Amino acid sequence: MHRRNLLRLGLTGAVLTTTPAFAQGTGRTFDAADFGAVGDGETINTRPIQAAIDAAAGAGGGTVTLSPGVYLSGSLFVKSNVTLAIGRGVTIKGLRDLNAYPMVRTRVAGIEMDWPAGLLNVYQQQGAKITGEGLVDGDGKVFWDSYWAMRRDYDPRDLRWAADYDCRRPRLIHIYDSQDVEVSGLNLARSGFWTVHVCYCRDVKVSDLIIRNNLGGRGPSTDGIDIDSSERVLVERCDLSVNDDAICIKAGRDWDGLRVARQCREVRVRDCIVRDALAGMTFGSETSGGFEDIEVSGLRIEYPVPLGIFFKSGHTRGGVISNIRIRDVFMQDVATLFRVNLNWYPNYSYAQIPAGITDVPDYWRALATPVPREQGIPRIHNVRLSDMKVVGGKVGFEAAAYAEAPLTDFAFERLDWDVRDAGTITNARDWRFTDCNIDTLDGKGPRVTDSTGVTGLRA
Repeated sequence: MHRRNLLRLGLTGAVLTTTPAFAQGTGRTFDAADFGAVGDGETINTRPIQAAIDAAAGAGGGTVTLSPGVYLSGSLFVKSNVTLAIGRGVTIKGLRDLNAYPMVRTRVAGIEMDWPAGLLNVYQQQGAKITGEGLVDGDGKVFWDSYWAMRRDYDPRDLRWAADYDCRRPRLIHIYDSQDVEVSGLNLARSGFWTVHVCYCRDVKVSDLIIRNNLGGRGPSTDGIDIDSSERVLVERCDLSVNDDAICIKAGRDWDGLRVARQCREVRVRDCIVRDALAGMTFGSETSGGFEDIEVSGLRIEYPVPLGIFFKSGHTRGGVISNIRIRDVFMQDVATLFRVNLNWYPNYSYAQIPAGITDVPDYWRALATPVPREQGIPRIHNVRLSDMKVVGGKVGFEAAAYAEAPLTDFAFERLDWDVRDAGTITNARDWRFTDCNIDTLDGKGPRVTDSTGVTGLRA
């Protein structure tokens, strides 16, 4: 799998209010071969590559390089002021043995817990970079298969909600509690779980990635890029084919997420293309810490992606979502364009430990801790969607909220939608449509119920 030119959409987005001081990769060069790394596709290279990284860190910083070849490896930890350069012709291929990924304290799907480290990690570091035009291959099918085997056991026992936490699968790139980090230029494939997870971080740049997870199967939970309770994050010029959410904003789940209470804020996503996914741009379902000041621009979403823009949560999640700006979007043959579902996937969203099960892990108890309704209802307001062109859509809106927390202050400008059915809007207040053309088969706009102040809406 070789590097190829990304589609350049030619659309610009607002820059971050604070320019991150990303690592520059200065210092000496450390060739992993000098530490015993062999790219023959058979030798396990975890220790020699890590030794090269540690040597660079010990020298105050530097760049670790690899000669072309296939390097089998378990978890690698990139240190402060170190650049791991994965050049053209280099493949780092993950081991299929879960023991090759040591347990670390992290957050997984909104819950703080111990979980296997990623294949590549920046864990509590600063000024680290992972870059190049090579391939990072998670070889994740063995982990996908283990998940489906667990689901076959858990689902009949009303434990659907627990499977995603009990079946441990390594992420491909894990950036945790770090700052001034860059991940750029790489080809990423077949992640065992989420592909790029940025959690509890500041000043992170993720750019020019090609992500291809649907090779040799379609892996469960193979999100593309997850930005989780982090701030000042830039995602740009990424090209994604995954089997779950392509680009996702997250901030904790239920009681545990409300306890942590960390926002995801000042995130910019621009000039990306989604070729295959469950949803193109997702907010949630882990919303507990809230989202603020998120801007998405220059986004292209294509068939067979069934869902374009998706806000999802549950009545135990809580959190406030505000100041969301989405502009310059093109969708081709996407089934549902704009969905808000705040009672999403109840069998997964609402954990209940079945009677008779007493010996349970701490994270089960965290998941099942009740959340009062007044804390658990998520609230969304101040959302702007503009300059969105759609060809071949099926349903425009599937948007609904709770009566006590309607979707408030949404503005839509210059929508040009070719869609069979305009859809439905429920429990909305102060929605404004300006210069919008929604071309439907029946010539009618969306059906609006239990809502006030919906103005300028016409088919």
